[in-house]
Amino acid sequence: MNLNRIRAGLLLAALPLILLFLSGCSMNRLAVIGAEPILVGGQSAMYRETDLKLARDAMPAQLMLIQGLLQEDPHNPRLLLYAARGFYGYTFGFVEDHDRRRASKLYERCFHYGLAALREEGLDLDPQHAQQQQVQAAVARLGRSAVPGLFWTASCWAKWIDMNRDDPARVAELGRAAVLMRRVLKLDEGYFHGGADLFFGVYYGGRPPMLGGDYRKARRYFERAERISGGKLFLVDVLYAEYLARQTQNRALFEKKLRSVLSRPADEVPDLALFNRIAQAKARRLLAHEKDYF
Repeated sequence: MNLNRIRAGLLLAALPLILLFLSGCSMNRLAVIGAEPILVGGQSAMYRETDLKLARDAMPAQLMLIQGLLQEDPHNPRLLLYAARGFYGYTFGFVEDHDRRRASKLYERCFHYGLAALREEGLDLDPQHAQQQQVQAAVARLGRSAVPGLFWTASCWAKWIDMNRDDPARVAELGRAAVLMRRVLKLDEGYFHGGADLFFGVYYGGRPPMLGGDYRKARRYFERAERISGGKLFLVDVLYAEYLARQTQNRALFEKKLRSVLSRPADEVPDLALFNRIAQAKARRLLAHEKDYF
């Protein structure tokens, strides 16, 4: 066999290792790369889970895994988004209704993961401490690839504020969170089943007019979220009942929305099964406290 051909073959076989060495990629980074498909599969399976106790008990281990991987690859935008989305889902579904103080801390963590993902997209300021006009100018420079980061950062931020609604300084941040979500509306209104419209339904429906609420706007946003989701995301009706129907003291609509949610199978869209089971649990809690609201 020709010696030059042997050398060429050995060089070709070693090329991936040479490139790996030159790139400075560690074995831990390789482990992160290898773990990402497992995370994606695990999240897909989690979204299809209908047993809330099983999901509640499993999610912390998944979140710890993501945080461990981030220690090895702290600027990985996909891992940062997994963390933001995961902490939001766990806190919204299993913590905030029972322990607001703990929920506040978890939403804070969620916000910082989302913000770190946005920095990887080029956000060059801290929106929490900048002026609103500065935030508007900064997010206007972000493109469509930043939509997930914008969405989850704004969602986590708004919930963190909501857990501290007695603090006027924190409530004053809400307008800046809304700036991020308005950019989502402009770039990709359909992201996460119309989640940006749902955000603004709560944003305008959950406050009296003297504090910036606008029930007509809230109704329009809820209706748009309903159209975009095709009526398959039960949280639209639950949040409509919790924020707009309750705020306007429309008890009949409150009951209608929540009982409709409870009458449907959570897994009619398998990929929304967990979200819909969480929505049903919240619907039951709201109905159990109905006399306190009306």
